[in-house]
Amino acid sequence: QVQLVESGGGLVQAGGSLRLSCAVSGRTFSSYGMGWFRQAPGKEREFVSAITWTGNTYNADSVKGRFTISRDNTKNTMYLQMNSLKLEDTAVYYCAADPQRGYTTLSYRYWGQGTQVTVSS
Repeated sequence: QVQLVESGGGLVQAGGSLRLSCAVSGRTFSSYGMGWFRQAPGKEREFVSAITWTGNTYNADSVKGRFTISRDNTKNTMYLQMNSLKLEDTAVYYCAADPQRGYTTLSYRYWGQGTQVTVSS
């Protein structure tokens, strides 16, 4: 059984930074592709960023140049460094593991419970 636990969310002012973490247990973390998604109130869950098991990354256009995804296979942990946060970044952020049909789709096999990020003016 694979478990994903997000942490690091919170309240931050616009222009500020946060770093999200996703701790993975249960299987060999290093062999999984991983991703971050977010869901704002009243909106569908959307792709944010992804990283392959080899370290290649993909980012949504809305976060390019501001968010950086990374992983530490020695700690079974994935990160999302979020800089220059905007009001529209407010959402629940989910980490996911093991994509089944592409890194930018919702086809991941395993999901965390989510962590709230709120950006205030």
